[in-house]
Amino acid sequence: MSFASARGWLTTLGTATARPAAFAIFLLYGIAWIVFGNGLEWHSFATLATWGMTLLIQRAEHRDTQAIHAKLDELLKASGHPHLMEVDDKDAEEVEQQRECVQRGH
Repeated sequence: MSFASARGWLTTLGTATARPAAFAIFLLYGIAWIVFGNGLEWHSFATLATWGMTLLIQRAEHRDTQAIHAKLDELLKASGHPHLMEVDDKDAEEVEQQRECVQRGH
């Protein structure tokens, strides 16, 4: 697997954790852990609570990010620069490189 495909895969995985299906997987995993594991001991509960909170935070951040992107897309369309909306299709490293070029004035 190349480095570029790994970055794309990681981005896809990060986005997938913000989907409702991630909560279903979390619930199934938690039930399986309680039934087939050691029950609901304190460390099991702490692990599941941490994982659940991480999913909730990821979901809220994803929602906020999508709202900001929708607003920016509308502003870019209205300002006559819709080509800038293509930045969303790039990997984070490519966006950072583009920002550096803009900041240097190139």
